[in-house]
Amino acid sequence: MAKRQGKINQEHFIKTADGRDVTLFTLDNGEGGTASILDYGGTVVSLKVPDRQGKARDVALGFKKREDYLQNEPHFGGIIGRYANRIAKGRFVLEGKTYNIPKDPKEDNGLHGGKTGFDRVIWKATAMENSLGPALRLQYVSQDGEEGFPGQLTVSVLYTLTWDNFLRIDYTAETDRPTVINLTNHSYFNLNGENGGLIENHELWIGAGFYTPSRDCLMTGEVLSVKRTPALDFTAPALISSKIKDLPDGYDFNYVLNRRINPEREAAAWLYSAESGIMMEVFTSEPGIQVYSSEFLDDEGVTAGKSGKKYSKRAALCLETQHFPDSPNQPHFPSTELKPGEKYHSFTVYRFSVIS
Repeated sequence: MAKRQGKINQEHFIKTADGRDVTLFTLDNGEGGTASILDYGGTVVSLKVPDRQGKARDVALGFKKREDYLQNEPHFGGIIGRYANRIAKGRFVLEGKTYNIPKDPKEDNGLHGGKTGFDRVIWKATAMENSLGPALRLQYVSQDGEEGFPGQLTVSVLYTLTWDNFLRIDYTAETDRPTVINLTNHSYFNLNGENGGLIENHELWIGAGFYTPSRDCLMTGEVLSVKRTPALDFTAPALISSKIKDLPDGYDFNYVLNRRINPEREAAAWLYSAESGIMMEVFTSEPGIQVYSSEFLDDEGVTAGKSGKKYSKRAALCLETQHFPDSPNQPHFPSTELKPGEKYHSFTVYRFSVIS
């Protein structure tokens, strides 16, 4: 059998305000799939996979104007860290010391790593090919005290576009002082294509019987059954439209994933579009997944999506694999602490296939 051959192209994308070059890397697996990723924020700018007719559809939302990626208020496709999601009141205690991180201006919480999270820095990029397919390794050193977090954190993120049209993301990190870490990718998916209308006509399944409720964007600390709120129950596959009608504010919930003996092979969730025939399964080592129905796209500064039209709310679904929000302040949640000598490792796979 002939060796499979992928391609990796790179091009100048834009300059930052202080004159640094931003580069776009495009991974091409030669099997109809491509993933375009910036070294700025590790941002997935485009993700194209074949539909049931074999036509490539870009299933990830993004901006038409390149300069909009430098601010990226919705966090389209970016690596989120040091701590994805929320930390209540922008404050946590670690080993007896209180740390304060910047609060989001719209709410009284730390959100997605602070004012300059990992999706707003330039990473050192190395293009390569491994046994699975073309890949891009991104490396960043977050200094002690950056955005208020303790410890110098050395982070590596490996994106691999496999020969079988899986986008695999491997995260690793080490620290020289005790710290907290929670990394994810913030891609917005629409399997009809990035300009494919509302996400409500997609079918969703989530392998989670429980969720962690919040009140005024703050975790209550509870872990409740999804059966108590049927609109949150996707333990049986359902059209999003059949559930979201009972939630005026849509979805922005952390689901507690069921235990998986082999998370490499047991899906945590899946999303399906009958229009395109594209199925996206999610596999992860993480204990949770934030399901967000892009309720705030109307007012997050997205003047034009990639196709030139303004995105409306519910134009996509985010499936952000993660540890739970506010874990540093909720000792009964899975720990997000990382100590010197330990190695953080997390993986997430978005597996694309077609149902005829």
